[in-house]
Amino acid sequence: MRQKTVAAMAAIAVLAASAGLAGCASVSSSSSSVGATPAAGGGSSAAAASCSNSAIQGQLFAKGQLTVATDKPVYPPWFVNNKPANGQGYESAVAYAVAARLGFSRSQVTWAYEPFNSSYAPGPKKFDFDVNEISYSAQRAQVVTFSDSYYDVQQALVALKNSPIVTKHSPADLKTYVFGDQVGTTSLQFINSQIQPTQTPKVFETLNDVKQALQTKQIAALVTDTPTAEFITTEIPGSTVVAQFPSTGEHYGLLFAKGNKLVTCVNKALATLKGNGTLAKLTAQYLKDFTSVPTIQP
Repeated sequence: MRQKTVAAMAAIAVLAASAGLAGCASVSSSSSSVGATPAAGGGSSAAAASCSNSAIQGQLFAKGQLTVATDKPVYPPWFVNNKPANGQGYESAVAYAVAARLGFSRSQVTWAYEPFNSSYAPGPKKFDFDVNEISYSAQRAQVVTFSDSYYDVQQALVALKNSPIVTKHSPADLKTYVFGDQVGTTSLQFINSQIQPTQTPKVFETLNDVKQALQTKQIAALVTDTPTAEFITTEIPGSTVVAQFPSTGEHYGLLFAKGNKLVTCVNKALATLKGNGTLAKLTAQYLKDFTSVPTIQP
């Protein structure tokens, strides 16, 4: 989505301990290297040195601090209790895991507010990277830089349980309904490019507005990433996740100002956590209950 475009949602018990993922090669101190393998003889490689905490200081928005941005409010399962700094929720934990791999302590991570639609706008950024379920797209990548994927995402359909769409949602049926979604989201793009409904989707400023439109039956359904879709159903009485769509290769990336070289070290962090199974374990632990959804068949 985020889509968040994409995204009010409150934490639920199953997510109270939610935590996310991300990372870089192991770092034991602020001067440790990230994602590096020591060279023969005990020396460290040039690549390792370039990702040491001291080496990346000149690339930071604020020296000595890793500034991480996200939207406000933020929601489970990505964050818990609307507090990015508590380390709970998939994306909060992603940020802190990356920070640790870059040699930053928790106290050296500063959170900044950045509206979703502003995050991928061109120009300078007041953060080192943004974590906010921001899907990579070629269009966005023309003006900002994305890290490698930290979560591969599928889109899902949310509707009221008594809606005809719950039982009639073949590709042909889907074209006949009125959809709604948040402005600027890849979910809205998905509706227009993949579902291609005969009626123009209704566009709203926030995910809360979209949810209200569904509750008041202004729209028949909304589309969002599967974990968020599952959580939305806990917020809207009588709603359900109808199904998710086949994978389109969409993924979330950490977002940087265009050309920010820090992305190289962050990608090393993510590669390490993927390689050692950490990301898979965290996905199973914190997102499993939000991804077991049937897939719409073509």
